[in-house]
Amino acid sequence: MADVLPPLVYPADGEQAFHRELKRRAHAYLSARHDHRFADLTRWFKAIVLLVLCVFFYWLSLRQQQALAFMLGYFAFVMMGMLLNVNVNHDASHNAFARTPWVNRLAGRLVTIPLGVDPDYWRVRHVEYHHVYANVEHYDLDTEENGFFRQTPFQRWRAYMRYQHAYWPLIAALSLPYIALVFDWSDRLGKTPLAAKGILAGRQGWGVFIASKLCHVLVVLAIPLIVGHQQGIGWQTVLLAYLLSQMLASLLVVFLLLGTHWAQAEFYAVPGGGKMPQGWYRHNFATACDWQTSPLWLHHFTGGLNYHLTHHLFPGWNHRHYPALAAILAEVAARHGMDYRCIGYRELLSQQQRFLREMGRQP
Repeated sequence: MADVLPPLVYPADGEQAFHRELKRRAHAYLSARHDHRFADLTRWFKAIVLLVLCVFFYWLSLRQQQALAFMLGYFAFVMMGMLLNVNVNHDASHNAFARTPWVNRLAGRLVTIPLGVDPDYWRVRHVEYHHVYANVEHYDLDTEENGFFRQTPFQRWRAYMRYQHAYWPLIAALSLPYIALVFDWSDRLGKTPLAAKGILAGRQGWGVFIASKLCHVLVVLAIPLIVGHQQGIGWQTVLLAYLLSQMLASLLVVFLLLGTHWAQAEFYAVPGGGKMPQGWYRHNFATACDWQTSPLWLHHFTGGLNYHLTHHLFPGWNHRHYPALAAILAEVAARHGMDYRCIGYRELLSQQQRFLREMGRQP
């Protein structure tokens, strides 16, 4: 059983005026539009289109008799699954897709099948640890020490890490499979701080967990292997398509996420006495940034992940509101002396490389 992490406290730190104005402006924006913070019909339509495309490409891949055609259809199937996770499951994990919590849970359970990640364990890791304690050592479970990759100045350095700026895409490509195969099972077996949360408790919880894992294996491996054999597609082709598509999906997701917490970001050791050195808002400004897609319309496919700081301050809002909320945030932050950062994607990658080289140097 893993140790329970005691909660950390953020001081008020003079942020009350900023908090009040930010919330007032955000709710005034909603009121003026007679709107709500959940997905609208357009986002539901996009989700349905992505789901239909996901099923279509899966069906199309199973009808192929040529290896290349099968792999292209299979890649498209997994990529649609990845986009569903980015555009639906991320919001659903914050109860910001549908108004009804069980609909969000069902949506998350459905769209994670192509990637094999358990949505309940991922949700708790993401919402209750990463969002509350971003870049805090041991508390932000997204930056746990893994022996391959040094993500914070508090982690042990190894000689090969001086090359991590070069090999990090391989680590990124293995991240989602690692979550599905290692994190999920570690969480399920009570080896992590999530053991105290009682997620998927009892036999029913085990049933849901195992059924989801088996459903992933059945859909993405067993059926393609059986049908592929009947169509003249070798098992080597199916296995290669599975491995490459999972790695590519993982790489694309990580490309959207990780740099936002590395670009000129601060990292924190566990504070003595359990009290953080600054308020919650200043902590988020110090540990995340927004970045701008180029061209701008690409943000419709990122699920709002490029507005990452905005997402951290408004996690319960659907990503369709992030462009407007980011504009409000920039104005309010300037008036209250808060350091709002929104950079281009090239600058994000440049700062990301700078960070990886710095963490790769021997302390």
